[in-house]
Amino acid sequence: MLRKAKPGDDHPLQRYRWWQLFSRSLFHLRQDGIAGVSEIWSVDVRHGGDSNGEVRALLYLDGRNHSRSKLPAAFRIPGGTIEVATSSYGLKRCHYVADDGTVRMLEPDPASAEGRRARLDHTRPALSRSIGVVSFVVLVIALVLGVPQIIEDITRIPPVADAVGTFISPFHLPAWANISLVVAGLVASTERTLRMRYNWILDGGLFDGDD
Repeated sequence: MLRKAKPGDDHPLQRYRWWQLFSRSLFHLRQDGIAGVSEIWSVDVRHGGDSNGEVRALLYLDGRNHSRSKLPAAFRIPGGTIEVATSSYGLKRCHYVADDGTVRMLEPDPASAEGRRARLDHTRPALSRSIGVVSFVVLVIALVLGVPQIIEDITRIPPVADAVGTFISPFHLPAWANISLVVAGLVASTERTLRMRYNWILDGGLFDGDD
């Protein structure tokens, strides 16, 4: 359920720093305001959370904090709504939904990890597509090989085994292979998140409880 935003405190938007590549997402929306003057709306998400560990989305208008919200967030702006949601690996949605129903993704800040990935897609599209295909294949392999082993481990728990029996996985990989599979899956899901690609089965929603 999307959360309603609360008013901001007008503090300035901080510049994106290189060491924030995997801890911060920053996106922008440029459009004409009601008076015909160009506006820049910016969404800033710090994935490590605030001092209380709460991850929030902050909305800025022309570099000043306009509003804030817990996630998933819905920021109402002139002409539509900016929707923001996260997955286990970063943002899975940062889109502007206009009142006429059209939807478009906000532009990632050029200095951000998402911005650098978008630049690769623009400058070297063939390489970008290849990386995307590899990420998808890695996650499919991890799902096919990993989930049966997880199910077997769960059904070996005595109360579960008594209730439903024990499932025997057709795959039994050595520990080093399973660790490599987990690491590869994390890298693949992170790469997909940088392109705002999300599938509830492949990218963790199956275990996060996403619909």
